[in-house]
Amino acid sequence: MKALTFTLISQPKERLDLSGLTPAALAGLSDIQVARLRIGTRRSPVAVGDVFKITGKDVSNIVFEGGSARFDKIGAGLSAGSMRVTGDVGCQAGRRMSGGSLCIEGSAGDHAGSCIINGRMEIKGNAGDYLGGPLAGEQIGTEGGILIVRGKAGDYAGDRLRRGTIAILKGCGDYAGYRMIAGTIVVCGRTGAIPGYLMKRGSLLFDRRPENLSPTFLPCGEPEIAFSTLFDRFLIDEKIMDRALLGSKPGKYGGDNAVSGKGEILFRKRDR
Repeated sequence: MKALTFTLISQPKERLDLSGLTPAALAGLSDIQVARLRIGTRRSPVAVGDVFKITGKDVSNIVFEGGSARFDKIGAGLSAGSMRVTGDVGCQAGRRMSGGSLCIEGSAGDHAGSCIINGRMEIKGNAGDYLGGPLAGEQIGTEGGILIVRGKAGDYAGDRLRRGTIAILKGCGDYAGYRMIAGTIVVCGRTGAIPGYLMKRGSLLFDRRPENLSPTFLPCGEPEIAFSTLFDRFLIDEKIMDRALLGSKPGKYGGDNAVSGKGEILFRKRDR
């Protein structure tokens, strides 16, 4: 059975709320009912059929052919099945998804993967600020699952991360791991200023020595720990990376000692 496919007719003139176009939300609806669903954010009643051509029947496998920076909340609340977008998306993609898989073949806006609970989300382009992070007033960010960005991410990636894995493979902006509670963030490439600022626990893993660290992080030598080897294997098994990230004896900083100081920054040593 062919995937339920939404083919973009023309670029939208307003921001669209696509949170209602998930397998669970569309189950049992006819094509006519789907086409009538309202997705516009202005007073004008823009519906799915005004923006997309709808083909296919397999609601557990949803494809968006064509993308736009105005596609907000795509895959939000995804609990099962798969979704794929052949283009860019707007803000809050995959927010609070609790299962299934979401693949974005372009770039994503701010708060991509906000507060993911479970599942796998992959962005093949770049991501904006607050990757995986909570919205204003929320106390906890990502709570599980795997969030991968093949390109770059903006500032505050992994804000208030509680558990799960966030991987950014071409660098990120400032304050990566800001206010981390626990969990793991992987960054390859250049990292901006003050990574791990106010992190309580958790692990920040880099493929090089981080620059511009807060003075409240202290060097801890080169501990020989099993975690680095096991996590390297996890990254390869999950097809996040095709090579080891840390090696058997990474460098380490402990902090942030401005708060509880139980977090760690591990990085691959290159100056041997």
